[in-house]
Amino acid sequence: MTDTSPAPLGRRRVLIAGSAAAAAIGIGAGAAATRPEASATGATDMAPAANAICTLTKQLTEGPYYLDHALVRADVSEDKQGVPLELVLPVVDKDTCAPLNKTLVEIWYCDALGEYSGFVGNNGHDEPDNGKFLRGGVLTGTDGVAKIKGIYPGWYRGRCIHIHIKVHTGVTLTADGSFTGGNEIHTGQLFFSETITQAVARLAPYSTNTVPRTPLSSDGIYGNGGTAAGLMAVTALGSTPSAGYRGTLTLGIDADA
Repeated sequence: MTDTSPAPLGRRRVLIAGSAAAAAIGIGAGAAATRPEASATGATDMAPAANAICTLTKQLTEGPYYLDHALVRADVSEDKQGVPLELVLPVVDKDTCAPLNKTLVEIWYCDALGEYSGFVGNNGHDEPDNGKFLRGGVLTGTDGVAKIKGIYPGWYRGRCIHIHIKVHTGVTLTADGSFTGGNEIHTGQLFFSETITQAVARLAPYSTNTVPRTPLSSDGIYGNGGTAAGLMAVTALGSTPSAGYRGTLTLGIDADA
């Protein structure tokens, strides 16, 4: 099943700040050296935040696989096998690129076989389904950064590899590990360099996914390239693809819209 539902309307505009903002709040410090296949943007020079230019990003379809579990947790992988993935997602004010505190960043995506929790079997694979794997979110701190661990996504029919994302403000955390209330201000998707995906796809369990993979260039939702469409800057965590990756994208919100 592909994500073909219309993009959400009526939400505040959300903008992406360039890598300058990420540098200003210390993103990527101490990261492993990038291998040739580990760069999604090709740009490494970073200017001060004062010179950052924030450009409008796209609202992208929520798709058919969202579940309103409101799970709050920094590791969404549970027992899923795959290449380790760390997401570093700063949220900043689009005018000043200053980090925003107490913003809930929520993600959900499919496992190595292209199956979403709560919908296992839709991609033709039989596996246990607890309705929760690879779903959850975290609240940003004073540095504005949301850090979430999981595994590199797999793929399902008709879509390139991606991660769904929502950004909420004004939520209340509850004792049972979830959140309530707040405002949903952005729905989008995160994307990966095709070169990195090719390296990961050769590894188990991704290599056992029986569904043909759609490349980034043929995806009907990704559209134009660059950070405005959700393409992350990706850094290798080790010397081989199996060691994993860190993906970074800075989201800036238009609080006055």
